[in-house]
Amino acid sequence: MESTDITGKCIIFSAPSGAGKTTLVHKLLESSDQYAFSISACSREPRENERDGSDYYFIGLENFKQKISENAFVEWEEVYKNNYYGTLKSELIRIWSMGKTVVFDVDVVGGLNLKKVFKKNALAIFINPPSMEILEDRLRGRKTESEEKILMRISKAHIEMNRAAEFDVIIENNILEQAVEQIKAVAFEFVNK
Repeated sequence: MESTDITGKCIIFSAPSGAGKTTLVHKLLESSDQYAFSISACSREPRENERDGSDYYFIGLENFKQKISENAFVEWEEVYKNNYYGTLKSELIRIWSMGKTVVFDVDVVGGLNLKKVFKKNALAIFINPPSMEILEDRLRGRKTESEEKILMRISKAHIEMNRAAEFDVIIENNILEQAVEQIKAVAFEFVNK
């Protein structure tokens, strides 16, 4: 996306899987109608509780690769082998045309890529888990993935946490209510400056 195409602001939430960023994103979205969620596209199949067009655009592997070749993404990444995630340009245009601030819920690499694209029009927030033990407990508590996938996510989390300092704000998600209040305050300040 060219800088001349950027017509609005965005707030980027990133964290290791299991840090609670999706819960915090939902709390921010519920707090004001000035925010709108950017629905990411992905190549994987939906999980049991996920809906197409609400949680993700589940477009399949071949369609995802086609959209890459068409330059339809602001950013995209192969998170795991043949498991792609990305932000469609059309999604941002949809939200900005409503006069709202785009809210992203993306992994750490995706968040840093978006921060590079949007520069001063972006607020990049890193959600830190209270500890690796709690992160692991949360991942296991989901009961949605194999042991192999959980170990892969824990390994990736160590790498991601080392990149926290590259974000504008770091918020620890230890006590949910406190983390929500911190996020609402920094988001409000950013959007209204």
